[in-house]
Amino acid sequence: MSDQIFIYIALGIYFAAMLLIGYIAFRRTSDHEDYMLGGRNLPPWVAALSAGASDMSGWLVMGLPGAIYLTGLIEAWIAIGLTIGAYLNWLLVAPRLRAYTEVSRNSITVPSFFENRLRDTSRLLRILSGVVILVFFTLYISAGMVAGGKFFVSSFNGDYVTGMLLIGGITLLYTLFGGFLGASFTDVVQGLMMVIALIVIPIAALIAVGGLDETGTLIAENASAGHLSFFGAGAVTGGTILAIVSALAWGLGYFGQPHIIVRFMALRSPQEAKSARRIGISWMVLSMFGAIISGLIGIAYMAANGIDLADPETVVLIMSKTLLHPFVAGLVLAAVLAAIMSTISSQLIVSSSALIEDLYKVVRKTPPPAKQLVLMGRLAVLTVAVIAILLAVTPNDTILELVSFAWAGFGAAFGPIILLSLFWRRLTNWGALAGMFVGAAMVFIWKAFDTGLYELLPAFILGMVTAVVVSLFTYKNDDEIQKEFTDTGTMLTVARPRTVGDTP
Repeated sequence: MSDQIFIYIALGIYFAAMLLIGYIAFRRTSDHEDYMLGGRNLPPWVAALSAGASDMSGWLVMGLPGAIYLTGLIEAWIAIGLTIGAYLNWLLVAPRLRAYTEVSRNSITVPSFFENRLRDTSRLLRILSGVVILVFFTLYISAGMVAGGKFFVSSFNGDYVTGMLLIGGITLLYTLFGGFLGASFTDVVQGLMMVIALIVIPIAALIAVGGLDETGTLIAENASAGHLSFFGAGAVTGGTILAIVSALAWGLGYFGQPHIIVRFMALRSPQEAKSARRIGISWMVLSMFGAIISGLIGIAYMAANGIDLADPETVVLIMSKTLLHPFVAGLVLAAVLAAIMSTISSQLIVSSSALIEDLYKVVRKTPPPAKQLVLMGRLAVLTVAVIAILLAVTPNDTILELVSFAWAGFGAAFGPIILLSLFWRRLTNWGALAGMFVGAAMVFIWKAFDTGLYELLPAFILGMVTAVVVSLFTYKNDDEIQKEFTDTGTMLTVARPRTVGDTP
């Protein structure tokens, strides 16, 4: 049996497993809250691994190792920033958001939480939030499908459109029928595949090169100056500091990413956020460390074997193909696909919720029956996926660039409003609207001037300041809002049993 056959068998098993999980989730989905939020019944380990897998995409397995291989440890600052941001997100946002979204009229989406929390009778806040999510995530999903198509070209010398349609089609199927539960449980498998691949491959490469001493010698001989320094080559300059600050600023984006924080809302209880945090951060640290080490050891491995690596982002793929049995190498390739597909599936669900829960329900005054809502949610997933696929048929680098731009957009538009909604009683709907608009607008403006500073940081700060200032001018006391704020704090300290389908 040829090596390629083993790889195809491994990929076939992976695809079949994803579809099976989607079918099982389909059998467990009975109403709209199940489809969009898993009935708020997600165990902490599922929420943790799902949040991590839906966050990382192909950047973790390909982008980060490639950046370390090419440039050195200065590229690790973004991993440090993301890890700090993820930890603070789990620590500060997760338990309180889980409690507050249930207390505030059982909100099941981020835009509906904003509207309910701030009693926005104009509905502008919910509409603006839904439109932002829908537009950015459609492009985000398209970027993931482009990455999937290019992966098939580089890994199998296959056809771009065929690969893109295969990845898009299978992800669409298990998301379409399995909904939030399907996306979450496939994320668990995909997250485990990613972290195992990033542990096994550097260890296998280290052994193949000849141990730590030989690996260290080869890295020192073949790496560029400053490759092993967190500050790069030469003296630390203003440009170096600016680059490090920009990398660390990525962590701020976590507070506003809808496809990540929706996992917090789906936990069984606020108290379980603590154990979920420990699992999620452990997964993240192991994965990030494995990706960084893979990039460094890749330098030694390529030098020892005389391999001229044309594309640094394929360093993990090349090592897996040459070091491991073809079947195992196929599973590693599946792990790369897992990174891409887990992000797409999560974003499809959030896009669907924005279209149905946050836009359609605003237009239609009388809510349709629960079964009809589930059907419409699936149709919304299909619609967004088809648009994203059409955008991805012709590869466009500007779509891929929107991944980092969308991270900044969500972080600056939603991040300050999430934090203020959870921790400041005096936030108003007008303050939230102004802050969201200024945060999103500043991402565009700052990007246009190309200052070298990641646009998320200034946009986040200006969005936060705007929301606070406008709220101070427009604040009026509302006893019901104040009671919900207090009840949320009580819910965090007093655990209570909850069954699926409960409402406050």
